[in-house]
Amino acid sequence: MSTIFVTGGAGFIGSNFIRYWLESHPDDFVINYDLLTYAGNLANLEDVAQQHSERYLFVRGDISNYQLARHLFDRFHPDWVVNFAAESHNSRAVVNPEIFFQTNVLGTQRLLQAARDAGLPRFHHISTCEVYGDLALDSDERFYETSPYRPRTPYNASKAAADMAVRAYHETFGLPVTISNCANNYGPYQFPEKLIPYFTIRLMQGQKMPLYKSSLNRREWIHVLDHCQAIELILLKGQIGETYNVGTGLELDVETVADLLLEAFGLDASYKSYVEDRPGHDRRYLLDATKIRTQLGWQPQIDFQSGFKETVAWYWQRPDWWQPLLKKLAVDESAWK
Repeated sequence: MSTIFVTGGAGFIGSNFIRYWLESHPDDFVINYDLLTYAGNLANLEDVAQQHSERYLFVRGDISNYQLARHLFDRFHPDWVVNFAAESHNSRAVVNPEIFFQTNVLGTQRLLQAARDAGLPRFHHISTCEVYGDLALDSDERFYETSPYRPRTPYNASKAAADMAVRAYHETFGLPVTISNCANNYGPYQFPEKLIPYFTIRLMQGQKMPLYKSSLNRREWIHVLDHCQAIELILLKGQIGETYNVGTGLELDVETVADLLLEAFGLDASYKSYVEDRPGHDRRYLLDATKIRTQLGWQPQIDFQSGFKETVAWYWQRPDWWQPLLKKLAVDESAWK
């Protein structure tokens, strides 16, 4: 039996990971450590908490709280810490950058210190493709694990700084760490400020989708469960001190995603509107995932066509889940100047 300590486990990717881990590792114990900010939602794991009550524990806490994290580490002696906890929405980072640096940089540093002082055997940090900056739309380039960091937004910069702190704790103090940088995730339980649930829910309410004028900007897409499987392989087989890019190679621009949603709902282009780009809007990200594919044997299992269809259906069937969250949307994406 192993113990895994998941920070940010009430969020989108974290809750899917906890669900995946409990189902795939029936002897393991999972601690979900989450502050329950606006995007943290225990409803994401309500059924899991009931079904696996003897193997699942929720603790409300901040990764910036060294004392609480250290207390839990000393009490439970986790075999792995997986740090999902982060402020992650670029638009919110434009409005309030301070909280992103407080949580993503200082919070990660305090969690690292608690793990180091407790002598934990493994710390895995979840990062993003956006730390590398962006790529030209007419380029065939992609990002490698060795690519330089060139973040362009407060969110990207805060995640880049967190990655640097993780590496520093490995190089300076010998903390056993790994890092994964992932492409854009989609799937169930994603907070409705993000593109696919945001557009889906607006169409369900008879509202238009506000596309940035640079609607041909592209993103690389991965289903959240494929991401969870990649993290699992890194924990079980990854090399200490290494970074792994997790990407599918599938790029779609925002215009195409919007058109797929219109097709799914049987609607026409009148449900699209165009608004000013937010400041620092990145053009394109694409990761080279050769390392995790060849060294750890990871391959994405969910093709976008079926994953997208299932995701849209999930939001269609779950207004009970997303309706209470709409009051927490804090950014008007049509109001950028």
